[in-house]
Amino acid sequence: MIEDIDRDVFVRIQTDLLVVGDSIMTDRHHASNGNYEDDDPQNQIGGIIPAFSLSGWLRHGMEKVIQERGGTACHPGEPNANFRKDGVYNRDLDAGYHEKGACLDDDDDDGCVILDLFGGFGNRPGKVMRRPIQFSPVRSSVDYTRGQAEGHYRRINRNVVSRNEEDNREPLRNAELDAVGNLDGCWHLSFRETKPEFVALLAEAIDFLDEHQTDFMHQLGGARNFGGGIVDCDLVNPLYEEHELRRVFDRGKGKTQKMEEKDETWEEAYLPTFQEALAERVVDV
Repeated sequence: MIEDIDRDVFVRIQTDLLVVGDSIMTDRHHASNGNYEDDDPQNQIGGIIPAFSLSGWLRHGMEKVIQERGGTACHPGEPNANFRKDGVYNRDLDAGYHEKGACLDDDDDDGCVILDLFGGFGNRPGKVMRRPIQFSPVRSSVDYTRGQAEGHYRRINRNVVSRNEEDNREPLRNAELDAVGNLDGCWHLSFRETKPEFVALLAEAIDFLDEHQTDFMHQLGGARNFGGGIVDCDLVNPLYEEHELRRVFDRGKGKTQKMEEKDETWEEAYLPTFQEALAERVVDV
């Protein structure tokens, strides 16, 4: 059954506000002709959301799925690193993690499913590639089959002001945030090797993150106390063909009968089989 799954899979992501520090890269120099104002509501600036925050968000969801199944996950930090907060690292190990690479029995072993997917130990490449999301405020220019999204970039100012009456809210500190609002699109992931447990873990992790989207630990990016990073997410049925993927994002069209049949096949046949493989993989480590 795994041979029916393409190496490229897509996750639909919708959020009102996404703040990922200063790592949003815009194409302002192409669109502005030298007159761009980053706080102008009329700007037509697109850009790229790098995969770093997205990857950490997804990995955390996958780790929780493994832990809820009774397993432990590879800690992302190196075991021989000189952590300045050793107590935090040790508490992480007590909270459902094992030292990175401790799950490897020999050089040919794949280790736990988290290490197998994300790699990073002993120059091991991960088996899932997390691509950046390219966004544009112009919906007609968004190609969802390439992992793109509609989104609206703004630079937001945050001020800390004085509280006494004499200084009359005199600014004490100003911070600028790069933000993308009303993001709606898909995240393109590619498996370098497709295994049933990989697909099952991805599906369960996306469900977990969607159900826990307002949990502080599972919001995406920053500004979490201000509603940033509350993500509605859903794994697009891996059985869909390209034209069906496009239809998912066409607001004027619903699912076809064939798409509904594929949804039923995915839920009743493919996913349970893949979940059995994941259960075996978690038990084996």
